[in-house]
Amino acid sequence: MAKQIYISIYLDTRRTKANGKYPVKLRVFNQEPRKQMLYPTIFDFTKKEFQNIWITTKPSRENITIREELQSLVTMAYEKSSKITPFSFEEYDKSLITIKSDQQNLILKYKEQIDRLKALDQIGTAQNYASSLKSLLAFNNSSLGKEAEILHFREITPLWLEKYQKHMVDLNNRSLTTVSMYLRSLRAIFNNAIADKDIEPELYPFGKRLYTIPRSNGVKKYLDKSKLKLLLQAVPKTSEQEKARDFWFFSYFCNGINIKDLALLKFKDWKNESISFIRSKTKNTSKSNIKIIKVPVNKMAENIILKYAKISEDPNDYIFSIVDYTDSELTKFRKIKNFTKFINQNLKKLAIDNGLTNEISTYWARHSFADIAIKSGKHFEFVGDAFGHSNIKTTQAYFAGFDDKTKKEFSDQLMDFD
Repeated sequence: MAKQIYISIYLDTRRTKANGKYPVKLRVFNQEPRKQMLYPTIFDFTKKEFQNIWITTKPSRENITIREELQSLVTMAYEKSSKITPFSFEEYDKSLITIKSDQQNLILKYKEQIDRLKALDQIGTAQNYASSLKSLLAFNNSSLGKEAEILHFREITPLWLEKYQKHMVDLNNRSLTTVSMYLRSLRAIFNNAIADKDIEPELYPFGKRLYTIPRSNGVKKYLDKSKLKLLLQAVPKTSEQEKARDFWFFSYFCNGINIKDLALLKFKDWKNESISFIRSKTKNTSKSNIKIIKVPVNKMAENIILKYAKISEDPNDYIFSIVDYTDSELTKFRKIKNFTKFINQNLKKLAIDNGLTNEISTYWARHSFADIAIKSGKHFEFVGDAFGHSNIKTTQAYFAGFDDKTKKEFSDQLMDFD
């Protein structure tokens, strides 16, 4: 008997998903009667990715695994069709429920998003999503008393989220800041699934009269002017402590620039006694409103550049030798993470030796800049612009974590119309 069913992998370019890619589907063609049906899968690719993974006869090593997964999907679909005699799409639909249900599987959607972020070289964000998924699964497994292979969107209800929050804070002694970070990732997964029409909007568990993600209860910690002076004039015991302090103050002098953005500064960003950059944290989430932050380079900041920079005539070379242009994004991520750790460890030693708190970290440079700016009479619009905030609400939310005195000075400026 001639082959009746033909099954293939098909890139459905009729519509793009929320991530800008096209859904990959199983195309099942029946010769008698002639009929074709498309079935969803968990995969999505750009046209170029589809070409490099599926169409090409020689996929790269990194694409072979994905190609094998697609091939196993086709094999499984053929196996299911061979068990239906005579073949009918009605019976075939029932046999493919497992494939369709993958779209309802929160775990697979998380992994899909993590892979997408890695492909976009957003390594840090990908790790945040991975930590979020790990935390949610740990809670779910402890509730069930066993490890679950599937976690459906419909299982995540407002009550489930309330229990998760209680579990994290009361039993695991985790902060609301951590809970908030993990659940913002979950909320984004829900939003993407709804936008892609993989789940119904009615399953959305967040919002008014549902579950509200807690606001961070973290208090902004900083050094006031007298302590900044003490740290600046402190005598380091080692060259490592000196370097850590120098880069901490460079961050402070440059609007509290974070260490990743500092490490990625190029010589082309430094001209006319200023540096210009786009915050890595926001450039992938605010594409329609990207803000370029321009920071005047004062004499102390310039001296730090001249002290540590490897002067190059190539404008695309990095100012500091924290990362190299030949590094992969994962290598850059690890180097920046290690350099941040280096600063924090050595700065704490210097701080303790000079009667300052051992809690100091790179984050304090940003908060110290904001505190000094407000207390020296700068308007909150200045701070928001210096930080690259896209709207005033972001700046207001940022200052919510400061002490009452700074909040009062910030609030008073709201009444200053001169």
